[in-house]
Amino acid sequence: MQYKVLFKRCLLAIVVMFVVTSLQAQREMKTINDNWEFRKSIDESWESVNLPHTFNIDAYQQRNYYQGKGFYRRTLVLPEIVAERRYYMKIDAASKAANIRVNGKEVGSHVGGYTACIVDITEYIRKENLIEITVDNGRKDITPISADFTFWGGIYRDVWLISTPKQHFNMSNMGSDGIFISTPVVNEKRGVLKVKCEVTNDSHESSILEVRSAIYSPQGKLLQTIKQKQKLKSGETYIFENTSGAIESPDLWSPETPSLYLVKTTLVDPKSGKLLDEKNHKVGFRWFTFDGSKGFFLNGKSYKLRGLNRHQDQAPAGVALDDEAHRRDIFLMKELGCNFIRISHFPQDDAILEMCDELGLLAWEEIPIINIVPNTPGYDDNCEYNLREMIRQHYNHSSVITWGYMNEILLTAPSIGKPEWLACKERTVNLAQRLEAVLKEEDPGRASVMAFNMTNLYNEIGLNLVDVVGWNLYHGWYVDKLKDFNAWCEDQHRRYPDQPMIISEWGAGSDKRLHSTQGRAFDFSIEYQQTYIEHYLPFIENTEWISGCAYWNFIDFNVAARQESMPRVNNKGLAYNNRIWKDVAYYFKAMWRKDIPVIRIASRDWEMRTGEINKPQSIKIYSNMPEVELFINGQSIGCQKIANCHTVFNVILPEGISVLMAQGIKNGKTVQDAMTIQFKSLPNIAEGDELAINVGSNCYFTSDISNLTWLPDQPYTAGGWGYIGGKAHSTTSEIYNTLDGPIYQTWREGNWSYKIDAPIGEYEIELLIADVTKPAAQLANLLNKNKEEKHSGETRFHISICGKQVETNFSPIDGGKHRTAFKRRYIIRNEHDHIVISAGAVKGEPFLAGIKVRKL
Repeated sequence: MQYKVLFKRCLLAIVVMFVVTSLQAQREMKTINDNWEFRKSIDESWESVNLPHTFNIDAYQQRNYYQGKGFYRRTLVLPEIVAERRYYMKIDAASKAANIRVNGKEVGSHVGGYTACIVDITEYIRKENLIEITVDNGRKDITPISADFTFWGGIYRDVWLISTPKQHFNMSNMGSDGIFISTPVVNEKRGVLKVKCEVTNDSHESSILEVRSAIYSPQGKLLQTIKQKQKLKSGETYIFENTSGAIESPDLWSPETPSLYLVKTTLVDPKSGKLLDEKNHKVGFRWFTFDGSKGFFLNGKSYKLRGLNRHQDQAPAGVALDDEAHRRDIFLMKELGCNFIRISHFPQDDAILEMCDELGLLAWEEIPIINIVPNTPGYDDNCEYNLREMIRQHYNHSSVITWGYMNEILLTAPSIGKPEWLACKERTVNLAQRLEAVLKEEDPGRASVMAFNMTNLYNEIGLNLVDVVGWNLYHGWYVDKLKDFNAWCEDQHRRYPDQPMIISEWGAGSDKRLHSTQGRAFDFSIEYQQTYIEHYLPFIENTEWISGCAYWNFIDFNVAARQESMPRVNNKGLAYNNRIWKDVAYYFKAMWRKDIPVIRIASRDWEMRTGEINKPQSIKIYSNMPEVELFINGQSIGCQKIANCHTVFNVILPEGISVLMAQGIKNGKTVQDAMTIQFKSLPNIAEGDELAINVGSNCYFTSDISNLTWLPDQPYTAGGWGYIGGKAHSTTSEIYNTLDGPIYQTWREGNWSYKIDAPIGEYEIELLIADVTKPAAQLANLLNKNKEEKHSGETRFHISICGKQVETNFSPIDGGKHRTAFKRRYIIRNEHDHIVISAGAVKGEPFLAGIKVRKL
């Protein structure tokens, strides 16, 4: 009995020792995101931070955000250092360049702000270590150098500590894991996997090593194991290539059925059977083609790509987001009905493509060469390096179908005829040819793509060398009319009938504070964005030779240099930056989700309204059902047919809060949507209401500070109020010292006056003005919209209210500040049943941006 106990104890000890030895023999990974310190300058004190981290929260407050170096450090204590192991540090992203030091010694550097790097720290570490990383988001030899987004600086993705045995999968292949899986044969009947695996022997002796790849079905069944054995010399990296046998009738991967096979690749010592290293990958069997006449095909069937572009920032964290935030975004897109994503304009967190694989979103990924190719030493080499990195790091994601490398690359190029044009054209075409060759060398199985903007010059100079042309088109926003979008696409197809085409960007801005019953381009009303989208999407959906689209953008995202109605925001998103959908997102859902009934009262973005009592209000419904019925406070308003996935009810809303309910029937099931809406009658000055006039604007503007609604401008009619004379103007320049910028971005100019019929009495009258005689410099992305209407020099004028001159020889820039909010209140006695506000020119033409009137 005693021997049996002793035997069991010995056996247990052997098992424990074996388990510990096995664990030590395998790869170990952990994040080291905690307990870092950061500072921007050696003169600053260190602050405690955790990763992910960005030092550009200033991009939310100012155009000229910090671009330069940032310094990170932390102490890393290792419980032990095993002599038979290698140690690495992986940085998932640091913008735009990183220099890494361990215990005072430089161990590596990296160029590129959106791809990962791995550095070997084996020879530099001890039990207690000082890790120092210097990043720089101001480098001009690293793309991007010019773009319509913020170049967030910092270590804004994870940092990993990785330990492996001395025999391991290659850790020095551009941040990849050294394993590349392809499907050289794939169709409905059979699929074949090829596993290319790089193995490094860092031991001092030659070793016989074996690579095994076990392939499991989506249901978890082991299908086959492929093996290869090879002797590696000390210090050698060897490429193992294994091809599977046929997998019969494979489950095909598609957005509707994202079936993934597990490939479990292990490195073993064949003599002892000891596991040395292991990596798992999920792979889908799918094939695709782009056709100039027929569009896109997936797994042999015609398939329309339906997607969004995605920028990655979210206030107040910038781009320093945890993985669950990235995963959440893919869930949201999928729920909307997307089957495609353009990952714009740079490689994003691994969590994005992992979820695209898992949930089923086809992906276009690209490196951020944008606007112009500069004549900067080292720039082209860095672009090539970043392209190779992106492809190798994300090669195994079946969701990726296209690699891209240029976006609107002629946007800021010199005009044809200028001396600099020829050199710029040559640089651009040469780099494109170089990168196209690199792309096909790295991955001939996927399509190359480039995004052009609204000029045929791209085709004329030879940039249509890619497999697929993406068009960024904004007719009806930056240029021309909505119908010109259709004409442009049709003209391109006539000229280049064999060139596959995708609409890679299209969009219009919207600001929840702005609403119009007569929306127009660049008024930033919620309603015009809807009109714009309702025109574009049916044409894309119904045009066979357009492969699909990616709407610009998934979210309202940060652009520090943007101005417009919401400074530092590109507000073309289908969702606000906090990921709450705008009403118009449900138009996409109604169009794209045929598998479920969709009904949405599209008034959440305008749930507080002001208007005339007994004058109809428009209530839009988005739906994919044949017809919908609308109820107000329980009373049916009637049924209306759905066309182009929407209908508009013109209804009389009672003053106060009402309950709206819409319902439809699909497949015998009743589906409903409900919301409350608040309707307020137009202000009655005699009863003490404030009258606020959004001078020069066609929009209602509701301040999110005061909730006061400023009414659209209108000509004077007896018994009401309005302008007499003058001309309306607008600007996209940012207005300083106010949170209600849109009020100041429109104005009336020239020989104007305002007449407001009001009872005799004392009034408080507030006038709002901003001087834009020197418009601010705009981003090139605004195209001809950045050609501001300019005044002729300095403007000075008198202002009179009710016959009393309240300002003499006045200019709002007497303080020396252009584009700055000026507002001043006056107490005036009205003796004539009407208030008249007028201006007299002294120099230039008088202008006025807003009027607010309150009876005392």
